[in-house]
Amino acid sequence: MKTSTLLIASLFVLGSFTSSAFAQNAIDNEDHFALASHYENLAKEAEAKLQENKAALEEYEEHSFYYGRQGQDVQSHTTANIREYEKQLSENLNNANLHKKLAMEQQNNVINKAKLNVGDDSSAVR
Repeated sequence: MKTSTLLIASLFVLGSFTSSAFAQNAIDNEDHFALASHYENLAKEAEAKLQENKAALEEYEEHSFYYGRQGQDVQSHTTANIREYEKQLSENLNNANLHKKLAMEQQNNVINKAKLNVGDDSSAVR
């Protein structure tokens, strides 16, 4: 019973944390260094929750007879939480890497025209 209450509480936090954390920090959209560290912190939190859920699933698999009739519900719920935290971890790491890249570009303040293909009209006749 204690495990299922913990899992329900973690699912509630999962849904409300991601939307409110960004608003509470009031990070400027142009501050890519701060955004990168914000997403890295979210990734660390998701990794911690992921490890907790993996440990809970391993505990269930080793001692499934402790859980009685609700055991399969606990197993499927924990498995769903693991998938969700893996998805969040991946998204947060991708966002952190993107903002690191944007921060470096912003810091250098150099636009590589070759990458942007500005002024490159290959169809023009010379």
